[in-house]
Amino acid sequence: MVVSETLPNGLSERLRRHIADGGYEHNQRLPPERLLCGDFGVSRGELRKALAELESDGLIWRHVGRGTYIGTRPVINLDDVAYLETLARPIKVIEARLAIEPELARLAAGHGTKADFDDIALCCRLCREARDWRTYEAWDTKFHLAVARATHNKVLFHLFETLNVVRRSIVWGQLRASKRPPRDHASFGEHEAITTAIASRDVVTAQSLMRAHLKSVRDRVLPALGV
Repeated sequence: MVVSETLPNGLSERLRRHIADGGYEHNQRLPPERLLCGDFGVSRGELRKALAELESDGLIWRHVGRGTYIGTRPVINLDDVAYLETLARPIKVIEARLAIEPELARLAAGHGTKADFDDIALCCRLCREARDWRTYEAWDTKFHLAVARATHNKVLFHLFETLNVVRRSIVWGQLRASKRPPRDHASFGEHEAITTAIASRDVVTAQSLMRAHLKSVRDRVLPALGV
């Protein structure tokens, strides 16, 4: 992830953190540009330059005359996604993730660029630094999206985004024993191992570690839901 030096005070990175910390949902609209300019103390031209950078990274998409939205520009009917949401159950979502994400990790290791690897590593680090569960979950989502984006396969990326929207629509109902993830939270080490394997272009290990990570999530979450 490269932040343009022509933007004031790391504006692109500040916007990324604003989006992550704000807990925005996929396709949720950001505040109007005039409000963002005031919040960040920048001109509209500077803001639009930063937004263009975020859009090129797939973090947001813009519709002229309507606004700026979270995620990449939809390529499927959002009514179809809403229909899937009514059918989804936690176990089915995890099964779908196990079918797709290990292969995404393998392709990311094979086709990702240094910028992709840096983006994955940043998300991984910010997961560990999260001060509360909501922030952790936002960066966890972005970690897995960054892996999918690093495949440079737009078809697979949009399929994964659809799955991710469905996943985020489910009320998982997990009881949290602490305000923030504990220091020994299993996903921290699992994310870091996946990040290392992908950056090392170790396709077999990246695939295996992602599968192990998702099984670990399944084994922690489903029993807590009584599944």
